[in-house]
Amino acid sequence: MNTKIVFMGTPDFSVPVLKMLIENYNVVGVVTQPDKPVGRSGKMNISPIKQVALDNNIKLFQPVKIKLDYDDILKLEPDVIVTCAYGQIVPQAILDYPKYGCINVHASLLPYHRGGAPIHRAIMEGDLKTGITIMYMDIGMDSGDIIAQKEIDILDSDTAESLFDKLSFLGASFLKEVLPTIIDGTSKRKKQDTKLVTYAYNIKPEDEIIDFNKTKREVFNQVRGLNSWPVAYTYLDGKRLKVWECVISDEEDLKNEPGAITNIYKKGIGVKVQDGEIILTVIQPEGKKKMLASDYLNGINDKKSLLNKRLG
Repeated sequence: MNTKIVFMGTPDFSVPVLKMLIENYNVVGVVTQPDKPVGRSGKMNISPIKQVALDNNIKLFQPVKIKLDYDDILKLEPDVIVTCAYGQIVPQAILDYPKYGCINVHASLLPYHRGGAPIHRAIMEGDLKTGITIMYMDIGMDSGDIIAQKEIDILDSDTAESLFDKLSFLGASFLKEVLPTIIDGTSKRKKQDTKLVTYAYNIKPEDEIIDFNKTKREVFNQVRGLNSWPVAYTYLDGKRLKVWECVISDEEDLKNEPGAITNIYKKGIGVKVQDGEIILTVIQPEGKKKMLASDYLNGINDKKSLLNKRLG
């Protein structure tokens, strides 16, 4: 199709959406976040979306503040602008320009989980469903009118990483289905119910710390919701212990204090929580690689010495 599209996005999550657009439309420009230095070396890291643009010889824009630097984007005369996890508030001048509007692909069932961490928060808060919302953008944060939604179940086996992958590809296939209706004027739009709005704010350092005073389901959801980034953690003997995976134990009536190591199992380390026990199965001791908790235990001669040690 000759419809001219400008795409705005940054992380891996956005890549399938951009690739779908390149295969089916005339993508005349890509907007992504500026390169950032990484690690002690300060080597500049480019976004996954920038790499796709370079690979396909598409005009690239990386404004530090898009609200102050957008004239060159509008000179491309896009018919529609598609955003997906771009990372900056888009100014009204851009929102008002395309004849078919500015469209956002958001990884939640709006109005639930507006904001930058909808996938993490959906798992951490124990949601049973999530999905993709395709919406018209406005000046607010994910507050525009809904065009279409598609939902999927959140399984106990899901982590933030697996759900990222599922929703990323769902976003691309769903946009491929919906975008033609936006262009031909047959799509519908529905205002969000402001009474149902919740927010999925970006993950903060304090969100990563495991609170063993919570229930086993809450701890289980936190660990899954932070896998594989940034990863939940606690402390053992004063050293940070990342917890990549855990399972819920059947133990309920334990007298130990929350955080106390209660049992040593073949598959992992039992820890007291509010309503029983959680079993840590994949961990990463400070300064070491991620490992099975069973392998960690095999390296300890006196495993009983761990019992009643307290995490946190």
